Amino acid sequence: MRIWIALAAAIGAVNAAAAQVADYPVKPITMIVPAAPGGVTDVLGRMLAQRFTQAWGQQVVVENKPGANNQIAAEFVTKSEPDGYTLFIGPETTFVVNPSLYARLPYDASKGFSPICGLVTINHALITNPALPAHNVKDLIALAREKPGEINYGTYGIGSSGHLNMELFQALSGVKFQAVHYKGATPALADVMAGHIQMMFVSVGSAVPQWKAGAVNLLAVGARERMRLLPEVPTIAESGLPGYEAVSWFGLFGPPGMPAGIVAKISEEVGRTFSDPEIKQDFLDRQYFESIAGTPQELVSRIRSDEPKWRKVIDDAKVRVE
Repeated sequence: MRIWIALAAAIGAVNAAAAQVADYPVKPITMIVPAAPGGVTDVLGRMLAQRFTQAWGQQVVVENKPGANNQIAAEFVTKSEPDGYTLFIGPETTFVVNPSLYARLPYDASKGFSPICGLVTINHALITNPALPAHNVKDLIALAREKPGEINYGTYGIGSSGHLNMELFQALSGVKFQAVHYKGATPALADVMAGHIQMMFVSVGSAVPQWKAGAVNLLAVGARERMRLLPEVPTIAESGLPGYEAVSWFGLFGPPGMPAGIVAKISEEVGRTFSDPEIKQDFLDRQYFESIAGTPQELVSRIRSDEPKWRKVIDDAKVRVE
């Protein structure tokens, strides 16, 4: 009798779990964005929230939790219920930079989340104030060798992509620039245009409008190969630094222990979203994003592949936050 009772309980639990997946979602979902409203991460999160709401008939609400290089948002998510109702737009810095950059983290980057799927990659552009007498990467390197440490660049915080992309550039080129740290990419970009600082790395989507307006020079992009939408702009790798890449990515994550069926359902919806021709043209291409929608395993592989690269950059540059 005990065996039959246990078996019935097990079957009941399986059926309940299956029903949970089949019915998901049955209440509003919160999409955690680790950045202030209006930025690249926020725009991505709000597009997905709108699409999920339309597809599932349940409200998906974006909640912005900026600060501490994504740590505030990441800590909140990792401590949330793993029921699929708290999702996280996770920049790569959360998983491949912060573990090497910070002596202590309020979350476990390898075990504290349920990977759901990749979202997009963002290529970065190397831009300069037009007054800087460097029209390409080779000119910039030559000028930096003539004036070591005199040319400055803006970042959007220690350990940000704008900072580490330049650290990698310096390591491969053998030149040295002076960092000026800002609280965000927008004020740094404004100061490049105003001539208060001389250059920076920024997302291609942020750089192109200013470049087309003549407010900055766009020397090259950090893509592996020339971008489909900007074929006239060279890559940094082909401009004198072979192997150089300056690419950020975003993935979708949940708290640890999410049901596999719910993970699969969310991942499939992301795939459908990014396969939509309207989304490709009006969102991905307009933002200069490239889709990396796929499986949780592919997202994990990306993390494992990128982490050693940035750990070496951080260690070699002796960048550490206690």
